[in-house]
Amino acid sequence: MLDMRPVGYVIGLMVMALGLTMILPMLTDFAEGRGHWTVFAQSSILTVLIGGLVALACRNGVREGLTIQQTFLLTTGVWMVLPIFGALPFLFGETDLRVVDAVFEAMSGLTTTGSTVLTGLDDLPKGILLWRGLMQWLGGIGIIVVAMVFLPELRVGGMQIFRNQGFDTFGKILPRATEISARISGIYLSLTLACVIGYMLTGMETFDATVHAMTTVATGGFSNYDASFAAFGSATEYVAVAFMMLAALPFVRFVQMTAGTAKPLLRDAQVRGFFLTAIVLVLLLTFWRFSELGEMSEAGFRKVLFNTVSILTGTGYASANYMLWGSFAVVMLFFIGLIGGCAGSTSCSIKIFRYQLLFSSVRAQLSRIHSPHGVFTPRYQGRAISDDVLNSVMSFFVFFIVTLGVIAVILGLTGLDFITSVSGAAASLANIGPGLGETIGPSGTFAGLNDTAKWVLSAGMLIGRLELMAVYAIFTISFWRA
Repeated sequence: MLDMRPVGYVIGLMVMALGLTMILPMLTDFAEGRGHWTVFAQSSILTVLIGGLVALACRNGVREGLTIQQTFLLTTGVWMVLPIFGALPFLFGETDLRVVDAVFEAMSGLTTTGSTVLTGLDDLPKGILLWRGLMQWLGGIGIIVVAMVFLPELRVGGMQIFRNQGFDTFGKILPRATEISARISGIYLSLTLACVIGYMLTGMETFDATVHAMTTVATGGFSNYDASFAAFGSATEYVAVAFMMLAALPFVRFVQMTAGTAKPLLRDAQVRGFFLTAIVLVLLLTFWRFSELGEMSEAGFRKVLFNTVSILTGTGYASANYMLWGSFAVVMLFFIGLIGGCAGSTSCSIKIFRYQLLFSSVRAQLSRIHSPHGVFTPRYQGRAISDDVLNSVMSFFVFFIVTLGVIAVILGLTGLDFITSVSGAAASLANIGPGLGETIGPSGTFAGLNDTAKWVLSAGMLIGRLELMAVYAIFTISFWRA
């Protein structure tokens, strides 16, 4: 029989940690003097109490390692449970959200999606705004650890190709997660502080700089203002672009840089592919705006650069309503959101390396057709790609497309129009943030959607953030028989 105690113990500790984090927005609201601090005090006590009781009840079942089933359940369980407790300040606070809206907002935060049901952000208590930023910041570092420790071990979506990169001397999965978390936390915090300083140098106030730095480095996209980055100056957008790009790079390469070598970063095929993709897309959309709209200015280029990088990395900030750029630009931005950044980063979506593996496989197959007697092996960074990795990647693409279609159909059945259904499905599954159209586009929110659609989109965020297979595996009969 499957022993759930190790899973419950870790999840209980994570819930406790989330509850303790609520002290920061509590102190912020207390300093602001609006009386809203009691909401976070109540939420924190409740969260820490429940998490502590669960951890205490499961403590006698703790082991050094986890089985493959326990690892799957832990990976999925953390992202299913934490949003429930993360939603408490939205339920009890001035936002006064209903359960579906509060869970949607918390799920969007912890999965670093960036979709929101809140309006009037400019007037909300600072504690709520800080809490939204903190959830995305915590979700960002959490997904890095999951991508570097758990997904390669679970052989999800081709991630096993990174199984021995950078951390091949580590032992069992939980000790390894602890050590990687310690190394990554220092880099993640340093990057966040550098982003705070960068924003402040462009004129941002300290509080805004702090929250936006957290959501930038997490490639989450929550902002303190309804206008998002349109509320700030031009220099701020360039700083955001720089840190969104950095956050979309593999953090294992930053760890290696701190050890004294930048060669792995410079030689990484997915890093080069990511920068090349970003450059080509920005130039293409800039040329489109010039040819169709006759706009050739620094401001026009900056808007293209900022919004393209924001969608590509899955951050979801907006500094302009790109729905007004024309049909070609809108379609391009839709597909850009399905690319994503590098594996082992805070970015989301399909990821650059999977496209590289797919193209390598297609190229080898075309060569076999042209020369039937030749031997052509798909390669990645000079190494032959195993059938196991290729099968995982192909399965990921198939499941991604099928899941996207199913979510879009379900949204359509709830009464949403075609554009909202398809773009909403893509925005949730790829964890992009905004969709397309007037309702959920860059100038809208998800507040007007029906409850069924919000629950479906919340599930889509969870499935997409955990690379699909990590969630689907626990719903198979063979998983429980193993």
